[in-house]
Amino acid sequence: MRELPVLSIVIPCYNEEKVLPVTAPEFLGELEHLAGRGKISKDSYILFVNDGSKDATWDIIKNLSLENPHFRGISQSRNRGHQNAVLAGLMDARKRADITISIDCDGQDDIHAMEAMVDAYHGGADVVYGVRSKRTTDTFFKRFTAESFYRLMNWMGAEVVFNHADYRLLSSRVLDALAQFKEVNIFLRGMVPLIGFNSTSVYYERHERLAGESHYPLKKMIALAFDGITSLSIRPIRMITGVGALISVLGLIAILWAIIMRVSGNTVDGWASLVCIVAFLGGIQLLCLGIIGEYVGKTYLETKGRPRYIISERTPGENVREKGNIDDRSNLL
Repeated sequence: MRELPVLSIVIPCYNEEKVLPVTAPEFLGELEHLAGRGKISKDSYILFVNDGSKDATWDIIKNLSLENPHFRGISQSRNRGHQNAVLAGLMDARKRADITISIDCDGQDDIHAMEAMVDAYHGGADVVYGVRSKRTTDTFFKRFTAESFYRLMNWMGAEVVFNHADYRLLSSRVLDALAQFKEVNIFLRGMVPLIGFNSTSVYYERHERLAGESHYPLKKMIALAFDGITSLSIRPIRMITGVGALISVLGLIAILWAIIMRVSGNTVDGWASLVCIVAFLGGIQLLCLGIIGEYVGKTYLETKGRPRYIISERTPGENVREKGNIDDRSNLL
């Protein structure tokens, strides 16, 4: 009989003092439910990752760990962003758990979908994506921008699962493969599909945030999309090449036309048209330089090889692995 897997529920937290007391008992209840039904080991646990919160989030996590041994926590030395926080939790759980489920702590993702994810794992899946079945609770603007985000990502060459964020189950061998990805610019939604292995999806309805405020306004969504595209695809560079070739052809035609008009003596003063052309080409050139500069900047950051996160503290009772041990690379990634 197959040994029951140890599950680690990885939950990134940034300034979540209002919502944590509400959702932590729900996560614990689902963990106990799965263990009680014999689907996961009773040694399974919940791992909170404090992403440099400025409020009482870390104090709440420490208190939770003292109240119940199924609660654990690690704290980053500073705020490094949602994706780095998720990665920190996944890599910390890699040598302690057989499977991980990453989920946000705001209660919007349906925690009861975890059971279907674990069932899919027992059925042979190494990756199980949590996918929103519909967006009826979203405003038109939110729905339009979110769906446009996924379409833009795929069109630009960054392979992502439509309507999937960071709610997913990963097996230990997928985590081992993910640990081999060394890039500093992290976009897990696009990196996980690159790993491969047998995957499936579980569909669920998303709820309203239980407390607190969203940390992903439109500005951050646009920044996330731009980071994902430039981290996973070179299609924008190729598009620049195509635009440059097209403008060159049009420019050559315009030069020939100007020569013909000059020879025929039909030229007139063209100040307005000249200004328009210069302004248009100047704008295109600056845009192209900006996109190229983004890639150059990312290359610069990658060559530095800086840590993607640094764990500064663990909840009481957490055993820190021996310094220098290969299993403790989570502090250095």
